[in-house]
Amino acid sequence: MAWLILIIAGLFESCWAVGLVYTKGFTKLWPTVFVIVTLAISMWLLAVAVRTIPIGTAYAVWVGIGACSTAIYGIWRFSEDASPARIVFLALLIVAIIGLKVTAD
Repeated sequence: MAWLILIIAGLFESCWAVGLVYTKGFTKLWPTVFVIVTLAISMWLLAVAVRTIPIGTAYAVWVGIGACSTAIYGIWRFSEDASPARIVFLALLIVAIIGLKVTAD
């Protein structure tokens, strides 16, 4: 269950990270509220997950999920670069996340 919570926490991390674009430097109220709420949820879920998952593993997975899903969203929604090299490195990030899960105690 802790791993599912951690995955959800990583997805909420991506939500607040992407939400930053829509705040326009925290000048837009509702996107700013969205960022604050999803940031709080993400942190709380991470804190719940680290009750059973070692912090080093949990934090790396949390950041990895957030970074990877944010980059994928940026490619899809904002037409960011989708070069073969970038796709390869995102795939390597996913492999690293899976590797941390597989090798966790």
